[in-house]
Amino acid sequence: MNYFVTENEITVWWDLPECADAEAVYEVTLDDVRAGETKHTHFTITGLEPEQTYEVRATMNGGAWEKTLRVSTTSQKRRIDVTAARYGAVGDGATMNTKALQRAIDDCGSGEQVYLPAGVYLTGALRLHSNMELYIEEGAVLQGTAEVDDYLPRIWSRFEGTEQECYSSVLNLGELDHDGDYNCENVVIRGGGTIASGGQKLALAMIASETERMKEELAAMGDLIRECETEHTIPGRVRPRLINLSNCRNVTIAGLTLKDGASWNVHMIYSDRITTFGCTFISEGIWNGDGWDPDSSTNCTIFGCRFFTGDDSVAIKSGKNPQGNEIGRPTKHIRVFDCACAFGHGICIGSEMSGGVEDVKIWDCDLIHSMSGIEIKATKKRGGYVRDISVKNCATSRLMFHSVGYNDDGISAGVAPVFEHCTFENVHITGSFLDHEHLWHDCDALELIGFDEPGHALSDVRIKNVTIGKEDASRRQTISLQACDGINIENLRVL
Repeated sequence: MNYFVTENEITVWWDLPECADAEAVYEVTLDDVRAGETKHTHFTITGLEPEQTYEVRATMNGGAWEKTLRVSTTSQKRRIDVTAARYGAVGDGATMNTKALQRAIDDCGSGEQVYLPAGVYLTGALRLHSNMELYIEEGAVLQGTAEVDDYLPRIWSRFEGTEQECYSSVLNLGELDHDGDYNCENVVIRGGGTIASGGQKLALAMIASETERMKEELAAMGDLIRECETEHTIPGRVRPRLINLSNCRNVTIAGLTLKDGASWNVHMIYSDRITTFGCTFISEGIWNGDGWDPDSSTNCTIFGCRFFTGDDSVAIKSGKNPQGNEIGRPTKHIRVFDCACAFGHGICIGSEMSGGVEDVKIWDCDLIHSMSGIEIKATKKRGGYVRDISVKNCATSRLMFHSVGYNDDGISAGVAPVFEHCTFENVHITGSFLDHEHLWHDCDALELIGFDEPGHALSDVRIKNVTIGKEDASRRQTISLQACDGINIENLRVL
């Protein structure tokens, strides 16, 4: 059992027990006193005392499964109010507060908390450091501008699988080093407020600026541009994220609305133990507007979140050929549960997966209102692998393993990817998706396509207790299989 603790709250979460079914109920006790029950694999206990040790126990179905931990609440942190005289931040939505906010962040030590009361705090790029907390009160908005120069200097980052200079994000943690250790750790970003940026307006301004700067370089690329998704793909890679985490460890993001990054909203690169819960992601109408992207990172968890995204709600990545193969840092031990996609592409693995992806567990998620549902994707050039993926107790628009034709401008790895060892159990697949115009379309519920090279077929996939289709469907359902080996389908129900 894992936990996050403050001075007066404990949030606990746990992996879905092997013996759990979709109707499992968990009782949670605090020092042997019943705190409540839940059908979810997480629970928050409030109203606790600072600096006290408690025993928390979660028990499933009266004792079929049980976990216990002892955990201590923190001390009451000293608040650094950004509107206080030393800092002078103004939450009027018009005053630029970058210097004031950065001064408060720089002053924040262990046991302290940078505090934003209600208001709209206009800012450019900010840089957080180890052993600090940023608390954004309900009614407070940390609002990044739509001005390109407010996100200087550029920093070394990774976008769509390639390391390069990008504009700084609204919040920047750590410094990128694929050979180095973690250099930013023990950070908390939480509250009931909002972190927002300049969205599509900022993205287009950055693309225009970069296109002009790269004019000769882009012209020299010639036909290579045709391998990109659009003419904006290459200059668009300089766009910042909303929150950029590089070489970070033990970072918690909780309770916030995360909105309108110029590209992805939360991007963790070469990082470990990044936990996000109770957040709402909003990026509808933003090109590449991903929600939460672990990239060559480990032990990352997201739960209890809701997505309204312009692209993938969750995108699990590990680099792009050839650099991703050479660096060879896989993404592994990822947990996604009790999340809902109200709009967006759903949960995707790839297409940048050249460093490998393994041990991903997804459960109790509602992806019916997504475009892609659960999608495992690559291009034939990628190399790498995706394996040991488990999906349980979910509802989704569709399930796809396939090769895609976009973002394919890298030099080939010389070998196709491998997709293998995946399980889908107790899943309802509707065979109908919601597009960017909020229109519904019928589609194949199951698209299982490997790579047509010896040893690279989609292999060892188990589909058990899965229902496909809808009661009022206007078309007959089909299942597409190509380049497959060892596909085991047990108890498939077609509506």
